[in-house]
Amino acid sequence: MRCFGGISETMPSQTLRTLVRDGLVERTVEPTTPPRVSYESTTLGHGLAGSLGQLLAWIRAHAVDVADAQERHDRRQG
Repeated sequence: MRCFGGISETMPSQTLRTLVRDGLVERTVEPTTPPRVSYESTTLGHGLAGSLGQLLAWIRAHAVDVADAQERHDRRQG
């Protein structure tokens, strides 16, 4: 099994299968040779993307604060 940056080659396909099963992504196989597979976000997936976008914005805005809090905690525990 090959790895890319610590991620096994099978992880992206396993993740996509999970997202399809959860209804967040739609998988389409086109009848070509070789077969072409495409993935597209569903309406449910678009809704999640909006919420994740807000979470990521919060993380970007507060990453330094969180790191500072972790450092203070670790100093007290050490």
